Amino acid sequence: MKIGLLCYPTSGGSGVIASELGRALAARGHDVHLFSYRPPFRSLPTGERFRWHEITIPQYPLFEYPSYGMAAACRIAEVPLDLLHVHYAYPHAVSAFLAKEMSGQKLRTVTTLHGTDILLAGQDASFARATRFGLERSDAVTAVSRFLREKTLSWFECSRPIEVVPDFVDTRRFGVSDRRSRTLVHVSNFRPVKRTADAVRVLYLVRKRCEARLLLLGAGPEEPAVRELAARLGVAKHVSFAGEDPDVARRLRGAACLLSTSEFEGFGMAPLEAMACGVPVVATRSGGVEEVVSEACARLADVGDVETLAAGAAEVVDDPALGRRMGEAGRRRAEELFDADRVVPQYEALYERVCGARHAQDSSV
Repeated sequence: MKIGLLCYPTSGGSGVIASELGRALAARGHDVHLFSYRPPFRSLPTGERFRWHEITIPQYPLFEYPSYGMAAACRIAEVPLDLLHVHYAYPHAVSAFLAKEMSGQKLRTVTTLHGTDILLAGQDASFARATRFGLERSDAVTAVSRFLREKTLSWFECSRPIEVVPDFVDTRRFGVSDRRSRTLVHVSNFRPVKRTADAVRVLYLVRKRCEARLLLLGAGPEEPAVRELAARLGVAKHVSFAGEDPDVARRLRGAACLLSTSEFEGFGMAPLEAMACGVPVVATRSGGVEEVVSEACARLADVGDVETLAAGAAEVVDDPALGRRMGEAGRRRAEELFDADRVVPQYEALYERVCGARHAQDSSV
């Protein structure tokens, strides 16, 4: 099957899972075309079954505000595809509709909702109407968690059924390390919804009980404020800012725990990848994360409750045996529920249903 994937190339969950899906689909024999305005954050596979297409946004004096969504649709329409799978609802679902129209109605489209796309659209009326239109015109819509599906249905008057297909991890690439450090790892794009400053507050409280360090992976607008807070709390020398590193597995292996402080998560890729690496999770009850972890592999707290988060982190730092048991439980859960070999076939089955409906429609004309 000739499958197109449209995504943002950033380090957020939607871009990461689109890249991982492209890798998995190409390995399973599909011809994959990934569209983004720069190479995706995660490394891409090589080989004749995978191609990356750059979306170039034209710059004309008349266009004071060039349209990324239209540029994406035009670029996609140039490539013969059976199906286009877009990640992040706005504006990609609308771009998919435009590409379908340009291709003469033969292209089928799937939209996957990841979380902040719906959160932002749900809060901004100027996005909501276009987002709803894109979802209604998709041939199929999926969400990465039951939580996100229910949120979407409560925020939008959407008649299109929403199927839950979770995010996934390649457990062969995200392996377990025997060593165990005293480092808390936080993965974030440093945006307000991630509450990265809370991770620094957690470290400050943990260090009152035991020796620990904090490794911050990622980059974004909140980083200067986070650095300032670390200095003000006197823990700056114990906090490392590693920037955006595509090899997250290398950073996670052997960590004391993955610390997630988010206000809202459609799924929770960082906790899942930590589980695959055999790393315990300490996280907020931020939505989809509660469907990813279990009591055996995680400690949960309410959003903003840094005291409870710190207690959970200190517990696993101070008790390596407990951390090891939690890590083993997380690894088993990742393998049993979220391994790529279990989830990617769900997308393949969806693609076959959607394209089968097209073939049935074509034969009846």
